[in-house]
Amino acid sequence: MRAGRSCILLLPVLLAACAMAPQPAPESTLQVPGAWRSAAPGSSVVERDWWKTFGDPQLDALVRRALDNNGELRIARARLQEYGARQRIAASAQQPALNLSFAPARARAIGPLGQPVEVTSIVGAVQAAYEVDLSGRVASTVDAARFEALSQEAALDAAALSVAANTASGYLNLLGLDAQLALARATLASRERSLALARHQFEVGYSSRLEMSQAEAELHATAGVVPQLERAIAQQEQALNVLVGASPGPVARGAALLALRVPAPAPGLPSALLRRRPDIAQAERAVAASDASLAAARDQLLPSIRLTASLGLEGASVARLLRSPVQLWSVGGSVLAPLFDAGRLRAQAEIAGTVRDRAIYTYENVVRGAFAETENALAGIDGLRRQLLEAEARRTAAKEVLRVAHNRYANGYASYLEELDAQRNAFSADNTVLQLRASLLGAHVDLYRALGGGWTPAP
Repeated sequence: MRAGRSCILLLPVLLAACAMAPQPAPESTLQVPGAWRSAAPGSSVVERDWWKTFGDPQLDALVRRALDNNGELRIARARLQEYGARQRIAASAQQPALNLSFAPARARAIGPLGQPVEVTSIVGAVQAAYEVDLSGRVASTVDAARFEALSQEAALDAAALSVAANTASGYLNLLGLDAQLALARATLASRERSLALARHQFEVGYSSRLEMSQAEAELHATAGVVPQLERAIAQQEQALNVLVGASPGPVARGAALLALRVPAPAPGLPSALLRRRPDIAQAERAVAASDASLAAARDQLLPSIRLTASLGLEGASVARLLRSPVQLWSVGGSVLAPLFDAGRLRAQAEIAGTVRDRAIYTYENVVRGAFAETENALAGIDGLRRQLLEAEARRTAAKEVLRVAHNRYANGYASYLEELDAQRNAFSADNTVLQLRASLLGAHVDLYRALGGGWTPAP
């Protein structure tokens, strides 16, 4: 009795000797802005299926195919299943372990009288073991596994957001290239008519060979744009096929570029971004997982208590084992405390502390990057919208210049050089409008990506 009391009195001393001083987290340097620098119009919420706001059913179908069949998302889903199994493995340590054993044996030994004795024994037993989690190490390990699984779930959402945004951007770029190709072909037909007119003017003596040669050179310059755009379209189609997990081939189109709706997502407050972006949720859960791993590593320095029990039957044969067996049982416990390991456990706890600190720094970097991406997207939308207005005004003026220059040349009041210059300016103005329109739509995709795309992770 006195020895038992001594052990109880010595247990707090042993725990204090094994304990390690807490490792405080580094002070945060993250500052969340109160508002965005660039204000964006629009009051609609960020929907999960945000790509539907462009008004193209083909885009919706393409994104859905990508979310179902993308190879990277399949890898992320498999990884999530792996971490779910890891979580179940960690949680199993909180339950007692039961084992069933059956051990038949036959042996020859020297008996008390020096004669050989052959013995047959058959033992069947049920063994149970349970670790008493006084220090909380097992619970911390379970928490770490749970947060790691939640981090992988957020990683899957982040990958899905990236795939959806890349698919939408690629499709919008494809529509932009289609519009530019249609413009190039229409311009090529106009250049052919101009060359025919210049050749006629030369043949009747109203113009020189120089003007006809200029018209021919401009025709070939425009014709060279067509295969360039066709090659870019083919490459963009293959990139989309990779995203949706399809074989190389054409990609079906829906609405034309100029028929797409320009969405108006509301960015909300910067603090709301911390709840919407899955990559921020992933980094936050990684911090929680590393903090729980640190607690488990520190608890490795504390004694562990393990209870065991065994109940079995023994007989010299199967018949005796079933009719009149000998009962065997044992109950016990053990306390294992580290005394000397050359600092290995403390070093492991220090490593876990640095991992936790790195996770915190990574979280802060992810949040800062999210703020920067949102600001860039908002500024891009504002700048591209104003650029597009000016480009459309320039296109209107360039078409009027081309109309006047063509009439002057056709009636002999101006040289072909004047009309040629007007044709180049008109083609450039039209092409600029199409490029800016596609860029503006792409900037909205970037904003949806920066805002988290409607993925709101569970707390």
